[in-house]
Amino acid sequence: MEPKLKICGMKDPENIQEIAALLPDFLGFIFWEPSRRFCNLETLPDLPENIQKVGVFVNPGLMEVFLTVKKKQLDYIQLHGNEKPEFCKKLKKLDIKIIKAFSVDENFDFKIMKKYLDAADYFLLDTKSKNPGGNGVTFDWKLLEQYPYDKPYFLSGGIGLEQVKQLETFLKTKAAQHCLAVDINSRFETAPGIKNVEQLNQFQQQINTF
Repeated sequence: MEPKLKICGMKDPENIQEIAALLPDFLGFIFWEPSRRFCNLETLPDLPENIQKVGVFVNPGLMEVFLTVKKKQLDYIQLHGNEKPEFCKKLKKLDIKIIKAFSVDENFDFKIMKKYLDAADYFLLDTKSKNPGGNGVTFDWKLLEQYPYDKPYFLSGGIGLEQVKQLETFLKTKAAQHCLAVDINSRFETAPGIKNVEQLNQFQQQINTF
């Protein structure tokens, strides 16, 4: 199965255009100021129509999200903090599409996701660590054998060229039947928020053969 591709943590206009030329399915822009990949662009560059723009937030306010979605013309928002299901549902009422992220380790309880089934369009499964995302560390994908829902999810957390074979094997397992997309970020950077076009092209070519 060929997964969709999300490239996250974009912030430089020239680099954004270079990466957009690869035509990934999603490009992610982080609107959480403490992040080294914080995107402070007034407007995002024009992108090909088939690329979905995802704005990443960590425990934001409702109005902050609403105004950013309108101003940056985002297709999705990704909530990467401790946002409650009620908060997500309020955003959905504003016709905002939501990817809700969860931090996974060996102690993760998949039952906590149940309250978000009606509150999010997709889930995103990342590696649990001190910081929200972009840590370059992969969690044990065997844990996803416990994933009990039909909700499609993004697989995230430290995925790079070194994981291609592992990824190909995983995507053939039952645990991956609801894996919609692969989310990549820090393992392809030359500096925070600046992506290596050649390496991303290589990764994309390889996963397109799955």
